[in-house]
Amino acid sequence: MLLPPMNPTFQKSRETQKRTNLYLVGFMGTGKSTVARMVAQRLGMEWLDSDAEIERQAGRPISDIFARDGESGFRQLERAFIEAGHPERGCVVSCGGGLVLGAGMIGQLKSRGVLVCLQASAGTIHERTRSNQNRPLLNVENPEERIAAMLREREPYYRASGTQILTDHRTLLEVVAHVCRVYQREARDFERVQRR
Repeated sequence: MLLPPMNPTFQKSRETQKRTNLYLVGFMGTGKSTVARMVAQRLGMEWLDSDAEIERQAGRPISDIFARDGESGFRQLERAFIEAGHPERGCVVSCGGGLVLGAGMIGQLKSRGVLVCLQASAGTIHERTRSNQNRPLLNVENPEERIAAMLREREPYYRASGTQILTDHRTLLEVVAHVCRVYQREARDFERVQRR
């Protein structure tokens, strides 16, 4: 399943275009989109949300993709987005919660930039997501129980993905500052490896 070409309207400075991409991963409700948007603003980079880009490129909402193509169809679109649906440099990308689950996806992300995983407890995630009806995987009788089960299942993937940053009991500004520090350190290491 191929996606149409990425959005051609990105106008980035030469400095921004040179920067290594940053990918924020983690479970839904850990703050990826909000943090990524603020980090991108601080770093002067473009912010992309993988779910929003997939919806735009596929021309339909995620709920419809899940209903018609199932979770596997959606995961194929996520893979296509990471492989060719976004700029290779100068972006902070907030990734969907299950994006790292596909075979080889963590490696794909690490080969394209810095990977940071945001984490939160099941209770915090439930509190942050309970009023959002646009979460197909949480449309169940007991969403907090479902969150806890999914976190247990996904923990090995999140742990293997990159630097872990806990968002529970921290202000947004604290998390953003921490992500920026990690990015600046790890982007230097990434660029050093790329030059070899």
